[in-house]
Amino acid sequence: MLNQRLQQKLLQKLSPQQILLMKLLQIPTVGLEQRIKQEIEDNPALEVDSNESSDQDDYDEKSDQDDKDEPVDTELDDFKAKDDEFDFNDYINEDDVPSYKLQTNNYSSDEDRREVPFVSGTSFHENLQQQLSLRHLSEMDTNIGTYIIGNIDDSGYLQRSVDAIVDDLAFSQNVMAGKEDVERVLSIIQQFDPAGVGAKDLKDCLLIQINRQLQESPSEKLELAKRIISRYFNDFTKKHYQKIMKRVEISEEQLKEALGVILHLNPKPGNSLSETTKENHYIIPDFTITNNGDELELSLNSWNSTDLKVSNSFSGMMDTVGKQKKSKKQREAFSFIKQKVDSARWFIDAIQQRQNTLYSTMKAIMDYQYEYLLTGDDTKLRPMILKDIAEKVNLDISTISRVANSKYVQTPFGTLLIKSFFSESMQKDDGETVSTREIKTILKEIIDAESKEKPFTDEYLTTKLKEKGYPIARRTVAKYREQLKIPVARLRKEL
Repeated sequence: MLNQRLQQKLLQKLSPQQILLMKLLQIPTVGLEQRIKQEIEDNPALEVDSNESSDQDDYDEKSDQDDKDEPVDTELDDFKAKDDEFDFNDYINEDDVPSYKLQTNNYSSDEDRREVPFVSGTSFHENLQQQLSLRHLSEMDTNIGTYIIGNIDDSGYLQRSVDAIVDDLAFSQNVMAGKEDVERVLSIIQQFDPAGVGAKDLKDCLLIQINRQLQESPSEKLELAKRIISRYFNDFTKKHYQKIMKRVEISEEQLKEALGVILHLNPKPGNSLSETTKENHYIIPDFTITNNGDELELSLNSWNSTDLKVSNSFSGMMDTVGKQKKSKKQREAFSFIKQKVDSARWFIDAIQQRQNTLYSTMKAIMDYQYEYLLTGDDTKLRPMILKDIAEKVNLDISTISRVANSKYVQTPFGTLLIKSFFSESMQKDDGETVSTREIKTILKEIIDAESKEKPFTDEYLTTKLKEKGYPIARRTVAKYREQLKIPVARLRKEL
């Protein structure tokens, strides 16, 4: 049954301007430049405010005024109209112009030149394809080799089985090749550089490299390394060295020589070539902190402060159309122009608010971590969470999270992720509150100082930390060790 009733609700909704600001806050410096370019392309009422364009406009207006003040020569105009096709520039020899007049440099010494570096080179698969083309192979073998190279991953491994390749060649390439043909071509590819390419797994990759070294210069330690990899690979990966020495009946010195050979092999041969052609990812810091006589100064990256303005032509059109009588088409035109102008103003205001929010938030973080930013010592890092900064700048925690996410700051001791300044707190035995990052630093120092012949277990690391006044559980030590990407004691063992 339908009925009517009154009800009060308290709702909080974000305006379009607030949504735009939230989206701009989480964009880093490089992404902001692309976002501004996209907005300028989408909104014709928005443009970059450059002094050069305003000077040029003033010059044009002055020229127009001078032309109005000059007397009009009608005969000269008639002469120009008749001889429009005649131009002295057509008869000027451009080769006579000095080269220095054709070169310009509009950059001042203080101006930041924004150049995007790039790399070029031969990719890993292109290198393999070039080596294949140097072999005198039949057309079928060339097609098989091309297909095999296409299935090799970036690490240099062939993950697909020979049977699967035979089926694919028959169905997709219309190449009726047998298993023996694929294995023959695969053995040729495994002779390519870098050594180990085309292997099916790590064990096969290491054996290919050892066999190539044996062909070039045979030795006893190479033979021993081949025997360990081919027969005791599982014990080798788990570092069960005592079992290997007992089964192979060798001394510890002989095992060290064999391990020296194995550890110098390349487990991912594809990376040796692909690293040179990988795309470089350059970090552009959003902030810069400088130390001037034990006093920190914060500055915002100039890329964040692009000067934007509303197009003068659109503002003029809005005034002109607004004063006219409102027909249907004029109302539609006025509505379109007003929408674009308002959108441009909102975007400019959002960019300005973004700058203010970024600066105020980073200033609060810098003041909170002042001692750490002066020295760079992790033990000086104070425990800090998002709520601490939100209370200082009177902003929401989600806003602080957007500012800290994927933003970098350049400090005197390196470029750091702002998110790394935040850490939880833990109380020591003496009641002092310390950051968990300080505990990780102490843990790493203990592990670095251990004997690699008998590395410390997690239980012993827990005891060592408690001796230093950090009462944490063993599972917490294991969690911090994994976060530091340090393996367990058994895998850290060395002879």
